[in-house]
Parts: sequence; C-alpha cells; structure tokens
Amino acid sequence: ATKPDLTVLCAAPADHASYTDRLAKHATHVFVEEPFAASAADARRMIAAMQPNGKRLVINWPMAFVPAHVTAKRLLDKGLIGALKEVHFYGGNRGPLYHGAAKAEVTAEEVERQKPHSWWYKRASGGGSLLDYLGYGATLGTWFMAGRAPIEVTCTTDDTRGIEVDQHSVTVLRYDTGLSRMETRWGTFTDPWTIQPQPQCGFVFVGADGTLQSQDYATHVTAQTRARPEPHPIPVDELPKGRRNGIEYTLDCIARGTAIKGPLDPHLSLIAQRIVDTAAASARAKRTLPLIA
Repeated sequence: ATKPDLTVLCAAPADHASYTDRLAKHATHVFVEEPFAASAADARRMIAAMQPNGKRLVINWPMAFVPAHVTAKRLLDKGLIGALKEVHFYGGNRGPLYHGAAKAEVTAEEVERQKPHSWWYKRASGGGSLLDYLGYGATLGTWFMAGRAPIEVTCTTDDTRGIEVDQHSVTVLRYDTGLSRMETRWGTFTDPWTIQPQPQCGFVFVGADGTLQSQDYATHVTAQTRARPEPHPIPVDELPKGRRNGIEYTLDCIARGTAIKGPLDPHLSLIAQRIVDTAAASARAKRTLPLIA
C-alpha cells in the first residue's frame, strides 16, 4: 500500500463525502475536483472528517485560476468600481459528454447514446447543469462578494422530456445590496475554451461607481468608471508561479504552511454549496426560499 501526501478525488458529487471519510483515515491531504458535494450536509461531513488528521481539504475550482477572473478580483478589491452591488454569471458548455479526456471531441450522435448511461444525467449521482455550473458562479461570486451570503434565492430550471436532470437553470440571489443573477447552461452554441458563445460565459459586476466584465479565458477585462464611462479594456494579469492552477497553488500552500484561501477554501465553498442547495430546492418548490443554514 502507498502513503500518498495528497490524493485527488474525482468522482460523482454524490460520492465525495463517502470517499473523503475513507481518505481521512489515511492522513492524506484531499484535493476534491469540483463541485464540492451533492449537498451542504455532505460538505460539512467532509470538513468534519478532515479536521482530526490536520490535513488540508481543498475544493478545486479551475475557473479561480482564469487570469481574467483573478484580475477582476484584484480590481474589485482595489475599489475600481466602488462598493460591489451585483454579480452576474453565465456559465456552461455544449454539454459534459461532448468532450472526453483532454477535451477530445465526441459526436452529437455519441452524446445522445451516452446520456441514458452517464452519471452526469442521473439525479441520484448529482448530475445536471445546476449542480455542475452554479457551484462555479456561487463560489467565485462569494469570493468576489468578500464572503457575503445572499438573503434569499429564487431558481427555475428547464424540463426536457426523457432527461431527469436540468440542462438550463436561472438563479436570482437577493443580497442586502441588490439582486444578482446566475445562469447555467448545458447546450451553449460553442464551448467557451474554444470560441466564446453568445451569451458569453463569465461574469459582469455592477458597483456603486462603475461596472466590470470578465469573460472566461479573455486577454482583458472591460471596465466602466465615473472617470472613464466608455467601456475600456484592461489587460489581464500574468499569474505568478504557485498561483497558476489548483494543484500548483495547493502544493505551494502546503510547502509554505499557509492557509488555503479564496474559492478553494472549503469554508467559502460551503457558503456556495448552501446557495446551490437552496437554488435546487427553490426550483423544486417553484418559489423563493431563504438561504438554508
């Protein structure tokens, strides 16, 4: 048997908690590929399982290392657009079965053949666009909002005949500063890592003194300020070594003995998981719900 320093967990979300329980007994750091879990209860279970062994639990959100979004966070914290009031997110791709390992292309016919057998399309396994992508918007949105949580959540999803999970969701979050919208989509016209679809994938921020747009994989962000109201580009930052991807960042934090911060911090991700859980419950109930505890 091996004694790994760090274990990468890449499984169906519904299995994340049980795997973490087992891995925690081996005193290994656990690096969980997003989303965090199938529920906030599972997320709390994972945090609790790791506490006795003193090892790190890390939730990997690769979008946290997109230079445009990192640049947007720096500019927001700098106060470029004043106090942040709203965060709007559109996230998705053509569908999870269109690209295999290393983004290898799959035909539309093959995708349809795979759907009945894939965990992505199974409710019990934590499938669906809402659980796949709302976690990104909610986690990075909470990061952009400096850890603030919404007061209540309203969500609606599509209902496609023959498919038991959603492929499209729209969630409205009410904060004490206003409304934010987060939309997830399996079925974009193109994948954002090849060609940005329309609507464009990424974030739009509204502040007291301006706006900011951060598109996935863009070479610049676009700002409006009171001093310069016309939309203008700002080049993205070059990410330093140790901050270029989740594994690199985690290993750097372990080596330095520093805390995991930002979207990969399980405590911040737990706020987002509560948002996702409330959104799913809202869609089922077809009404607005207060954020679950």
